[in-house]
Order: sequence, then structure tokens, then C-alpha cells
Amino acid sequence: MLVDVGSGAALRLDEAGVNVDDLDAVLLTNLDPHTTADIVSLLEGSIGSERATPLPVFGPATGIGSVSTSVFFERLIGEEGAFPQLADFLTFRSRGFKVSVRDVAAEGHRRWSRYRTDDIVFSAVPVNYGDTLALAWRLDIGEFSIVFAGDFNNAKDVMTDFAEGTDALIVSHAIAESSRGAIRERFAIPSQLGRIAARADARMMVLGHRTSRTLGLESISRAAIEEHYDGPLVFANELECWGL
Repeated sequence: MLVDVGSGAALRLDEAGVNVDDLDAVLLTNLDPHTTADIVSLLEGSIGSERATPLPVFGPATGIGSVSTSVFFERLIGEEGAFPQLADFLTFRSRGFKVSVRDVAAEGHRRWSRYRTDDIVFSAVPVNYGDTLALAWRLDIGEFSIVFAGDFNNAKDVMTDFAEGTDALIVSHAIAESSRGAIRERFAIPSQLGRIAARADARMMVLGHRTSRTLGLESISRAAIEEHYDGPLVFANELECWGL
């Protein structure tokens, strides 16, 4: 699974020895630039791929003031889109494989779970990310589970139940404990993340989406989290790999 395709994702996949033939699906937490910026590079680099099956891409459905993932892809790589030379990926005329875009409801509280194979089940739940529609994703793989919380402020307080008992809770560490103002409408502060991980009984927590607002403040963030959560805590760096 590839969760979000932000800037540099295509390069990092190459460096990690992964190509599009290896992917079962792409899961998008939201349609902001920092989660979608490298989709074009990923697809362009996969022209001539040996992949023989469609590549499912799941993302938020439409809402007030937003477009759906399917409309987003049409605007990006459709015949009338920004990169029409890649339009064949949305049809069976593709020079390699078809991208099958599927919209997932990102409003309300209902949990979505409509994809499963013999090896994996994944599900999604809407989360509050300011005025942007967003999803959190859960992957259940055999006896293990991973939750990609993405960007959220936990205003709906849905993450605890969704992440219950997960082996790895992956969250955005985008703002510091002292953050105030509008940014708090989009992201949870470290102490909130710690409370969620503790109530969900997550086996470990991985802090991604580290930004200039949080780099260098790891000891302060760790202290705020560990007031509530005493499990393993990882501050993620590029190209790191963790075992479950």
C-alpha cells in the first residue's frame, strides 16, 4: 500500500526498490498538495510498466467547497486536464495499466470497509481537518494492523475507536505543543496524540509529517506525549523502515 503521494514520493519509492507493479492500492488521506504532489511523477515513471491489473486509488468523496478524488484525477490527468498526455491511465487504452479511482465518503461518522483480499482488509473513517475533507486509513494484515491517521484535529473524536488495538499508529506531527490559532483547526498537538494512542492502546506510535514547526522540538513533544502514552515512540525520518 502507498498512503499519500506527496512531494518526492516517486523518488523515495525508487530509492526503496519499490515500483508501481508492487502496489495493491494507493490510499489518499486528503487532496492537499502535500499528499498528492507527486502523483504525476509516479504515473509518468510507470509508463511501460509490466503491471497487468488496474491500480485502485481511494480518496475522499466530494463535499461542500471541495471536489472528489475522481474529479481531481480528471482535472489532473484527464483529456481536458493539466497533463492530458497521461489521460490513457484513466481508460483501458493505457500504455501499461488503468488507474481505477474510487471515492470514499469523507463526511459523517460512518466507517467504510469495502476492500479485502485473502491477505489484507482496509477501512477508512472521516476525520476533521479544518475545512478540508479527510480520511484516516486502517490496514489489517493477518494478525497485525496499521493505522494512518493522516492530518486531523480529532474534533470528531473518532480516532480512538478506529485505532483500537493497532500495532502502529502513524500520525502527523505537524505542530508543536505550544501552537495556537487557526493551525489547531487542522492538526492535533502532541498531548492530544498521546491521549489518543493511550486510549486506543496502540502498541507503537510513529510521528511523520515533521515540519519546520516541530523539528528541533522533539524532546518537548516527547514529554507532552509521554504524559499520556508510555508505548514506543518513533520520530520518523526519510527511508526508515520499522518492523511490527
